[in-house]
Amino acid sequence: MYKYVTEEERLRHPNYRIAELTDDELQIELNSWSREDLIEWLVWNDRNGVYRDEDSLREFDNILGKEEAISIITRQIKS
Repeated sequence: MYKYVTEEERLRHPNYRIAELTDDELQIELNSWSREDLIEWLVWNDRNGVYRDEDSLREFDNILGKEEAISIITRQIKS
């Protein structure tokens, strides 16, 4: 079940707020996040994705690195 998010809620929530950043601001912001924070955003944004270490190890036999996580987030926001 989806909950309607008001514009005010969207602008206050950090997971939504990063989508409003310019490309350069987004890269600076994401580079300041920990790998764990990046993974949490990915899980929040794409519940069907395989991002957590235990799932990624089971599925792909490796874990998601910080650079790849930044690349995925950037792609998801800009598409």
